[in-house]
Amino acid sequence: MSEVRWKKIEEILDEKRTDETVHLHGWIYRTRSSGNIAFTVIRDVTGTIQATVKKGNLPDNEFEDAKKALIESSVELKGIVKEDKRAPEGYELQVKGFNVVNFAEPFPIVKDQSPEFLLDQRHLWIRSQKLTSILKIRSTAVGAIHKFFRDRGYFEFDAPILQPNQCEGGSTLFEVKYYDNKTYLSQTWQLYAEAAVFSLEKIYNMGPTFRAERSKTSRHLSEFWMAEMEAAWMDLHNVTEIAKEEVKFILSEVLKHNKRELNLLKQDINKLQHIAESEFSTITYTKALEILNEKENMNVQWGKDLRTIEENKLMNHFDTPIVVTNYPLEIMAFYKPKDPDDPKTALCFDMIAPGEYGEIVGGSQRNLDVEDMEKKLKESGENIENYEWYFDLRRYGSVPHSGYGLGVERVVAWICGIDNIKDAIPFPRTILRFRP
Repeated sequence: MSEVRWKKIEEILDEKRTDETVHLHGWIYRTRSSGNIAFTVIRDVTGTIQATVKKGNLPDNEFEDAKKALIESSVELKGIVKEDKRAPEGYELQVKGFNVVNFAEPFPIVKDQSPEFLLDQRHLWIRSQKLTSILKIRSTAVGAIHKFFRDRGYFEFDAPILQPNQCEGGSTLFEVKYYDNKTYLSQTWQLYAEAAVFSLEKIYNMGPTFRAERSKTSRHLSEFWMAEMEAAWMDLHNVTEIAKEEVKFILSEVLKHNKRELNLLKQDINKLQHIAESEFSTITYTKALEILNEKENMNVQWGKDLRTIEENKLMNHFDTPIVVTNYPLEIMAFYKPKDPDDPKTALCFDMIAPGEYGEIVGGSQRNLDVEDMEKKLKESGENIENYEWYFDLRRYGSVPHSGYGLGVERVVAWICGIDNIKDAIPFPRTILRFRP
């Protein structure tokens, strides 16, 4: 007896072979029955299709099972493909065999439930069409990041998650008991990446990142994923151009592979295509303040970091992401050097996305001045001895080098047009949530 070939719903809808007998397995997405007929909508990872079950077209026990099977019951079907303009996808399956693999209990998720309830039920809500679409786009984006860097001669490099140093501010460190000592969850891969560029020259990484930020905004997570890169012989201009190319490449890959998901999320594909094919502007922090003060009447004082409201107002004047360089030196991390042409600013940048999504990439040229870094670290109360290994990188054959981090969830949220970054990761971790 020949082995059953299970078809995906997408295959059935793409092939449009009416009167073909197919085998399909998946889960009940919607169901209703009346008398001698049951209408079920079946889902799998590729989509949904209506399945019509009529008494007399299959054994009586299978028909009764079809009538009593609830939403999320797992099923195996045999049926004939028929065109039906009344069906949601224009085709339906006339069922000849209906095997229930598992009868589901009444599903706890129904319409119009609160975001907090859905987060409590995340292990089940992850099955929704919305989250499934977002996670498929996320997978494409992550694959695109790997492809982008590998095709350009970068080596993947992994750094420890348990680290003795802070890099992005001591107040956001997660402390971990490490045998008889204490260490911290990684805020970034950067310090270890800077060690590696003196051997591998061009490297990248995809890894989890942890920030104990006491923020409850829709843009912050306590655990998120960063795609970071670091390269020797690269200055600020070079690294910002790489960042622009990467974001456009990610977007183009999503447009190539996830049009169905983008449509389901009601995203404007033409608008995204325009962004993928456009040049991204580069402006300085000082120029950004001019735009805000002259065109938005905001009166932002030079020296203050751009908050969410300033970033959103700034993006009223751009329809693609932009790069903002040369933020005030005094508010930057110790590893960001001063610009010799404008010493009150740092050789650093952020990329800001349109549509109130804020910063999606942040990076800089790296500081090579050990004395300057020691001074900044002492001022912030850091133990200089913890950084001696890092300073060694400047003592033995140092060269100009630069890097950046791209927030995977922020890029996914922007591409998908979702309101809250929590939906850009399978199981979000925030100041108030660490389960399920």
